[in-house]
Amino acid sequence: MTTTDQALNRIRPDVRAMHAYTVQSAEGLLKMDAMENPFSLPPTLQAALGQRLGGLALNRYPGTRNGELRAALARYAGLPGGHALILGNGSDELISLVSLACAIPPEAQGGQRAVVLAPVPGFVMYAMSAQLQGLDFVGVPLTPDFALDEAAMLAAIRAHRPAITHIAYPNNPTATLWDEAVVQRIVDAVGAQGGIVVMDEAYQPFASRTWLDRMRAEPARNGHVLLMRTLSKFGLAGVRLGYLIGPTALVGEIDKVRPPYNVSVLNCEAALFALEHAEVFAEQARELRTQREVLLAALRSMPGIQKCWDSEANMVLVRVPDAARTFAGMRERKVLIKNVSTMHPLLANCLRLTVGSADDNMRMLQALQASL
Repeated sequence: MTTTDQALNRIRPDVRAMHAYTVQSAEGLLKMDAMENPFSLPPTLQAALGQRLGGLALNRYPGTRNGELRAALARYAGLPGGHALILGNGSDELISLVSLACAIPPEAQGGQRAVVLAPVPGFVMYAMSAQLQGLDFVGVPLTPDFALDEAAMLAAIRAHRPAITHIAYPNNPTATLWDEAVVQRIVDAVGAQGGIVVMDEAYQPFASRTWLDRMRAEPARNGHVLLMRTLSKFGLAGVRLGYLIGPTALVGEIDKVRPPYNVSVLNCEAALFALEHAEVFAEQARELRTQREVLLAALRSMPGIQKCWDSEANMVLVRVPDAARTFAGMRERKVLIKNVSTMHPLLANCLRLTVGSADDNMRMLQALQASL
């Protein structure tokens, strides 16, 4: 046995059994698989941003500008009183930090591992983060039409008493913004057994409502809710910056497990610059919401589309007769989408399409129609 083989035996067996998160190569393709904003900054703003970034002291660790970014995000989001905000390297890191903070050893809980609960299909990082931090993951299937199964969620909360319950609002990959009253009853049930709810609003720029309004209106009722957002769907996917809002005491505990310099000076300055020009990104979001309605209408009139679901995000979920064949056909036609049909049985023969510009959507629709 080589020393490499011996060293590999030190890696956790469950990690060795995992598959790494892979990103599809999009070289030479129209990239419509990752819900990215298709619009770049206007040239004048690109030049101004480049000048700002070029003047940064890259030889120094991040300093007070991160505090200024937290304050700017608090103003932008409308931080409720009694709440605080922390930054993350995208939402992924924030999900991991919450899991890490809640990973109470089984021996301190009568031999029981802490549980993370979420509706499925949903964002894959909820389950992956739970596993990596030593928590058990419980997925509660949605209804066949991707609504929350309230009875099943409440039963699972009673049975498993989860430390963390993730609610994606809207959900990925279904683009569903679930019924507010149902979500509140689930939030109440989690609170009644002492758990934390993480409300994931990654797609908030495209949604018709936000849970932050409920947190402002009834802070005590939502005193166990952490609300997570990202600037990725705002238009800065390459900057990798997320933020977490919640009651000051609760956020303060999560902040203790955050690496001290998790947001670089480059990311911080780019985010501050974007917030100074928030109207540009707001207009881009408005245009994408408009194009989403055009895309939905075209998909619903396209022969061969078996089902097209409503969307409150910058993605659309469709069901086709043969997802693998259609995906391959679109790739041959230089359009990359996401085949989600193997993620969960409820997603059989489903494809996820990013909402792009008018021109991008037209190319995608042409490739889809030719590939059905």
